[in-house]
Amino acid sequence: MYKLGWFATSRGQTSRKLLEAVLSSIRHGDTPAEIEFVFSNREPGEGENSDRFFEMVSAANIPLVSFSSRRFKAEEGAKYPGTADGLPAWRREYDRAAMQRLAGFTPDLCVLAGYMLIVGREMCQRYKMLNLHPAEPGGPAGTWQEVIWQLIEAGASRAGAMMHLVTPELDKGPPVTYFTFPIRGEPYDRHWQEISGRPVAGIIREQGEENTLFKLIRAGGVVRELPLVVATVRAFSEGRVAITEDGRVVDAAGQPISAYDLSAEIDRMITETPETA
Repeated sequence: MYKLGWFATSRGQTSRKLLEAVLSSIRHGDTPAEIEFVFSNREPGEGENSDRFFEMVSAANIPLVSFSSRRFKAEEGAKYPGTADGLPAWRREYDRAAMQRLAGFTPDLCVLAGYMLIVGREMCQRYKMLNLHPAEPGGPAGTWQEVIWQLIEAGASRAGAMMHLVTPELDKGPPVTYFTFPIRGEPYDRHWQEISGRPVAGIIREQGEENTLFKLIRAGGVVRELPLVVATVRAFSEGRVAITEDGRVVDAAGQPISAYDLSAEIDRMITETPETA
């Protein structure tokens, strides 16, 4: 059975929704995998949402490893001044302590699903880890807000998101899976016309995230991002895509690919089961 490691800080509801969606796909037999463990850098009592997340993990009979980064920093941080591999030195030591706690697990793939720590070099080398970035391969960098404004400024015809391999260089790992969707045609075109010829800086000052085109693009991405995680896990567990030991993305035949396009599969998912999106 294909084994998954799941990393989540679990600050909000999205962490629960992501885990619920993957567990549902596994239980219905759509994804031949198991979640071997859930790791959180919070412990019980550090937040209402994380406590609810832990309750869900326990109810699903998944081993939970909770190890507070906040407590570790407070108790151990002063022992490790300076930086290491571009991060505060205490972060490297935290990752090392975390990996000791995970030593008994052997995941085939790890998913960062709302994990709010930058993963250090040693942990990246230990595990094959995927994270979500709200742009297609080769698309804009930055937060999801920055990505959307860059798409609008460029007059783009499509938007998307990808799962990429986690590397020591933040958000620089190679793309692994992705989706795209058109942001031209209805209902987008009339809103493109409304801002035609206007500088994006002016739109941001006047309307910000209340701009209709901005909200439409965001909605199109959000409804597909959760299915992207589910479809990615399924594709890996079925052997349609894999990551080699040297970090190359390959298809079922072992041939290198730039990334695996899940657009059509995700469009089917949001059409057939919109309530899970």
